[in-house]
Amino acid sequence: MSSAMVFNDDEEPIAPASNAGKPVRGFSDVGKASVKPYYQKEAPVAASTVRVLLDVSSSSSTAGRAPLDLVVVLDVSGSMKTASRLEKLKSAMQFVIRKLTPMDRLSIVTFSSGANKLCALRAMSQVAMSDLKGTVDGLVAKGGTNIEAGLATGLQVLAGRRHTAGRTASVLLMSDGEETRGNAKNVGNPHKFPVYTLSFGADADMNLLKELASGGGTFNPVLDNKGMSMLDVFSQLMAGLLTVVVQDLYLILSKPTVDGHDLDKIVDVAPGDFSQETDSKSGTVTVKFGDLFSGEVRKVIVELLLKESTGGGGYEAEILEVEVSYPNAEGTRKKLPGQTLMVKRTPTASSGADPEELRNEDVRRQHAKSITAARSLADEKKLEEAREQLKKAQIELEDILENPMVAMLRKELQQLLDLMVSEELYKAEGRPYALAAELSHARQRFAARPGVDDGVRLFATPRMDAYLEQAKKFAENPDEPLPNADVDVEEEIKKAIDNRPEVEPSILDYYMNFATLLLQGIGNIVNRLARRA
Repeated sequence: MSSAMVFNDDEEPIAPASNAGKPVRGFSDVGKASVKPYYQKEAPVAASTVRVLLDVSSSSSTAGRAPLDLVVVLDVSGSMKTASRLEKLKSAMQFVIRKLTPMDRLSIVTFSSGANKLCALRAMSQVAMSDLKGTVDGLVAKGGTNIEAGLATGLQVLAGRRHTAGRTASVLLMSDGEETRGNAKNVGNPHKFPVYTLSFGADADMNLLKELASGGGTFNPVLDNKGMSMLDVFSQLMAGLLTVVVQDLYLILSKPTVDGHDLDKIVDVAPGDFSQETDSKSGTVTVKFGDLFSGEVRKVIVELLLKESTGGGGYEAEILEVEVSYPNAEGTRKKLPGQTLMVKRTPTASSGADPEELRNEDVRRQHAKSITAARSLADEKKLEEAREQLKKAQIELEDILENPMVAMLRKELQQLLDLMVSEELYKAEGRPYALAAELSHARQRFAARPGVDDGVRLFATPRMDAYLEQAKKFAENPDEPLPNADVDVEEEIKKAIDNRPEVEPSILDYYMNFATLLLQGIGNIVNRLARRA
């Protein structure tokens, strides 16, 4: 990395508070995220446990999405000449540039034996778009592979920004080989910027790229001439990054505030691959999700221990306070009105079956563990044992009620089985498939799988489906008009207005949630008064 590089030269954003400088209709900081609980609504009077599934979801509307600061870190080593990889990368980058809007910013970093910052974070004016298209067209493949230098440069571009308020920032890193210089594991990321990685071809360092993405991104393997193309995968990443509707989201779980509540303690909170903190005095647990794309869901399983009831049962008991918190448009963190989970304590209640939604999430998590176990066995060249592990996981799905998620889990297992029939096939396709699946399940976010289009679209959002279709049309005719993200939002709002003409979607969602919480609060007051009577 050259010492002459400057990292505080980001351009001033254009229209930072709205899409293309237009007022955002029907958008407010409220209603960006909501929580839906699933659990048994009755519990025995004896001390007992209650398991709760919390679906933490973002708004389905992308109006008011956060402006994007994106640094793409591209491998231009000599191996990129193989199988027209560089030309495919250029096509994918043209798609990226055309999807960005004036309020977004883009910087391009390349690496081979060293790293070069080809431009500062450019606000995406027409002039900048033209300049960046020319920059991409001029890329040349030569030299070795120094991922460390490329990643360090890309992260420094983001860390050195002068304009950061209300903006979401990410690194997109692509490589097709193993490092010939440096060690990217040595690169620090103190600001915890998400790094999304793509491998191109069978010779990339899959382990390294997955590890680099584990701090907040996804790993997306691409084969040279099979399955999702580089353009397809770039389209899926942009469909997420251009739809960040809630940033730095917290889920806050705490004991009810009313005296005499029935919660003894929060035994366990299992959010997947997300950090959590527990207050040693209050026992309050805070789960930190980072940014959510429009239409995403994060599932959290909570285990609660209830006190033995001294009231004889027959009453509604408060067991958990659930709240969400995130920064508003000015960057000030706000805690939204929460909800109180209730159960009816009765002498006759027994430990019944968990709700179907919770059982399905248990199944998905066990499924993900099976993939990791099978991949570990296959890495030890124990392919038959690995296949037996996957077959066992298939059997475990047989008794699960069929639904779209379970159907995709079945396809995922079958695809992995098919890719473990030989060491050669496993190394080329099976291993990257498993690595991508593991991180996708851990982050509960879509990641591309290599190989055939097997229909596994776990965690994909509607915008990802739309951008995949756009990418395929772009591949056929790149000269045809391609709508940018502002046009996508306008089309989304138009459809929402046509379907619900009297109320904008985000406002309707907010007032429906508010009304639900208000009714719940009134019910809580009535229950308290009844218990005191």
